Amino acid sequence: MKRRDLVRKLQELGCVLVRHGASHDWYSNPKTKKSQPVPRHSEIHEGLAKSIIK
Repeated sequence: MKRRDLVRKLQELGCVLVRHGASHDWYSNPKTKKSQPVPRHSEIHEGLAKSIIK
């Protein structure tokens, strides 16, 4: 999955960008109060993308 598609999906689910790390961006969902790092790679494996979306 492309990184931009994953970020778009996270934003549709209500996630917001919290901060930029060295090699990851952190997104948080205010409804569930969970945060998840998203790597800055152009291509993200499907399994990892599904794990991040959960």
